[in-house]
Amino acid sequence: MVAINPTAHKFLSYAPFILVLIDLRYEGVNGGKDGGVENHLEMGKKLLAAGQLADALSHFHAAVDGDPKNYMAYYRRATVYLAMGKSKSALPDLSKVIELKPDFTSARLQRGNLLLKHGKLDEAESDFKKVLKSNPSSREEQEAQSQLQKSDEIQRLVAQARIDFNRNDFGSAASHLDIIIDTCTWDADSREMRAECFIQLGEMGKAISDLKAASKLKSDNTQAFYKLTTIYYNLGDHEMSLNEVRECLKLDPDHKQCFGHYKKVKKLNKQIQSAEELIQQQQYSDAVSKYESVMKTEPDVPQFILNAKERICHCLSKDQQTAKAISICSEVLSSDPQNVNALKDRAEAYLQDDQYEEAIKDYESAKEHSENDHQIKEGLERAQRLLKQSQKRDYYKILGVKRTAQKKEILKAYRKLAQQWHPDNFQNTEEKKKAEKKFIDIAQAKEVLTNPEMRSKFDQGEDPMDPESQQGGGHHHHFHGGFDNFHGFNPFGSGPFNFKFNYN
Repeated sequence: MVAINPTAHKFLSYAPFILVLIDLRYEGVNGGKDGGVENHLEMGKKLLAAGQLADALSHFHAAVDGDPKNYMAYYRRATVYLAMGKSKSALPDLSKVIELKPDFTSARLQRGNLLLKHGKLDEAESDFKKVLKSNPSSREEQEAQSQLQKSDEIQRLVAQARIDFNRNDFGSAASHLDIIIDTCTWDADSREMRAECFIQLGEMGKAISDLKAASKLKSDNTQAFYKLTTIYYNLGDHEMSLNEVRECLKLDPDHKQCFGHYKKVKKLNKQIQSAEELIQQQQYSDAVSKYESVMKTEPDVPQFILNAKERICHCLSKDQQTAKAISICSEVLSSDPQNVNALKDRAEAYLQDDQYEEAIKDYESAKEHSENDHQIKEGLERAQRLLKQSQKRDYYKILGVKRTAQKKEILKAYRKLAQQWHPDNFQNTEEKKKAEKKFIDIAQAKEVLTNPEMRSKFDQGEDPMDPESQQGGGHHHHFHGGFDNFHGFNPFGSGPFNFKFNYN
């Protein structure tokens, strides 16, 4: 007995089915060919009517493969391509239909319309004229006449647009191109010319829109990508510039202009990312240095200089370098008065410098341009509270220290003033009363500003020593046990001199 290989055994078990499939395939290619193609056409029509375009397309592909001379298979497939918005794919199929059946007027009219949309005016006119000579239906004749007239008008406008463009009348050229593109929707050349008009007119958003369309309409359009990357770069958008230059290099890795630009924008992008990471880590001084490097890397693009200064303004404000922050934020706002970020950061710097009215003005300006920004709303409310507070009692002013003062500076100022205004230094009754009040203020200021929680409340515009600003009311603060109990420090050595201060 002969041993059978397991794989061979498996094949033999399927042999009857394979033979049946071969027979069916043979029948389909020969005797059943027409029936198979007709079935695919019928199924394709039903799926197309149901809006199942991908499935319909599969059946029309099969119909074309089954009978490459069946003009209706090409025509149906072209119909699906058009429904899918793939006009480039539809054109060769319509041309094949006309080649196989030159008197198919509907296909020629449809091709003429597509050629017109693509801006191929001479070819479109040729199709419309042939339709008119081929005994069309009244509807087809009317459409062909109308489209032929439209094509003639577009030809005239194209000529005029070129004349205007060549004499640098970009506004008129753009107006003519608006009408041209309204008809020739898929004409990449017209969109590129209009984009150049918009660039010259300084309308960069419109130029970007046209160039993006042109990059899709024309394959391997490296020039559109190069223009896009330079526009984004000059607008200060390094990330979009990098995206577009990469698209250019995908099409042509050796593109000289794109490769040169890629190196420049990649370096700048790296510096900016590094600076932003430092800001996230609250390393503001290092971030400032990094943004200063950005300005040296690209000194010729004003938008990058402005963007870098805006971020430096932010860092200095966060780092409480008040005077520098106000100065650089003001530089940004002189060039861009509606810059919300710079307005917010300068407002914060003004608060640090006790310039409450100036801070309020900046927050109000920022609010005009960004109504729903919670940070602005909170900042404005805080600035208004601090202004109101400053008109009452300001613990920083009492001790003569800045709002950014460290605890060590606060204690030093307190000791000096406490020694100066100690009531024992005054013999006159009136002077002693005045000194007692002053000494209480100095002691309160020290208590508030050396207690992180109380200082934070005060910095938000709430006086922790004022019962009216305390939600619970009736809050008492006591100073007792003599001067020895003020952080164990007695600068006077003339005690005992005991106070108990109550505030109701």
